[in-house]
Amino acid sequence: MRDIGDRADIDALLRGFYASAFEDRLIGPYFTEIAGVDLEAHLPHIGDFWESALLRTASYGRNALAPHQRLHRARPLTAEHFGRWLQLWRAAVDRMYTGPVAERAKAQGERVARAMPGRLGDGAGPAPDRGIGFVPLAAVGLRPCSGPRRPPAANPEPRRPGPLPPPNS
Repeated sequence: MRDIGDRADIDALLRGFYASAFEDRLIGPYFTEIAGVDLEAHLPHIGDFWESALLRTASYGRNALAPHQRLHRARPLTAEHFGRWLQLWRAAVDRMYTGPVAERAKAQGERVARAMPGRLGDGAGPAPDRGIGFVPLAAVGLRPCSGPRRPPAANPEPRRPGPLPPPNS
């Protein structure tokens, strides 16, 4: 496999990603029913975003938050939605590309998935009590192991608990 090298690669990646996203039970309705995304109309704009982020161009000049705010007002988006988006994004990248730019695409996707829930809150930052502001562990745990896994030590020595802290008065 080769790395992402130009706008055509980004457009191909986006088409592969959206094919999965549109069919997904959790996030698909946001694209197909709520936003009614016309991929041919949407692709140039989202392609500009990813081209700017991955190839360091200045092609994106829109507000990436605004369309997500409209969706959030119509039907609240949660960290679970962004976690699923991240799973599908990483899978699409891994299916098609490998290399430094592909890794940048996955890292940027993770930054988006982590930041967006808090930005969609009431403007006062993340709101964990409403279930937003974090990405589920299932999404974060998708990274491939960077080396061989070590088996657990045979008969590890049990850990002894330390002293308990004094009770609060």
